[in-house]
Amino acid sequence: MEQNKVFLFVLVGATINISYLGNVGAKALLVIAGALVLRMLGVFVCLLGTNLNAKERVFSMMAYTPKATVQAAIGGIPLSLGLACGDMVLTVAVLAIVLTAPLGAFAIDLSYKKMLQK
Repeated sequence: MEQNKVFLFVLVGATINISYLGNVGAKALLVIAGALVLRMLGVFVCLLGTNLNAKERVFSMMAYTPKATVQAAIGGIPLSLGLACGDMVLTVAVLAIVLTAPLGAFAIDLSYKKMLQK
């Protein structure tokens, strides 16, 4: 017996409602900042017991701050499933991508020469 398969294709940027940004603005920034702090703390814990020096550890913590892959992959799923929180989740996901990807890239580019040795 052949099963019917349903595939959901979500284009993250195509369905974002900019007006939701005003509704979730400050709260979204707090969630994103909190997630970044926890992510950096997780990297710090993972690096305990390694041979990396302090500068290399700080660089690694900064290098793991850009967030985009997971947010792009799953940010639109609640919206495509018709959940009431879908617009909010998608808006926060896109905001996380727009803020952290370039900031992380700049932080990496501006600090790698000072913090890493060959």
